[in-house]
Amino acid sequence: MNDLPSCPECGSDYTYLDGAMYVCPECANEWGREEAAPDERGERVFHDANGNPLRDGDTVSVIKDLKVKGSSSVVKVGTKVKNIRLVEGDHDIDCKIPGIGAMKLKSEFVKKV
Repeated sequence: MNDLPSCPECGSDYTYLDGAMYVCPECANEWGREEAAPDERGERVFHDANGNPLRDGDTVSVIKDLKVKGSSSVVKVGTKVKNIRLVEGDHDIDCKIPGIGAMKLKSEFVKKV
């Protein structure tokens, strides 16, 4: 019996393991073993760069200089972001960064404060 997880995009049971990534042959979705997986309640659990679980309203700190697309601005290392909101999609965090405005961040570039 196939004990691999179903595809989070299309729900297909025909997933396979390719190195450190799971792959769905039906929709071509790829995801890592460490990526957010549903918990017991069926909700997705998001983790920061250190593996700590994140929740709505947490305060996080940026761990890497991030270029702002379409602008010459940069979000510097150590920038604190308060009151984050977790969302589904290619970016996990919606937030407002002081001096820059509304942004979307990936959870792999932040750590919980």
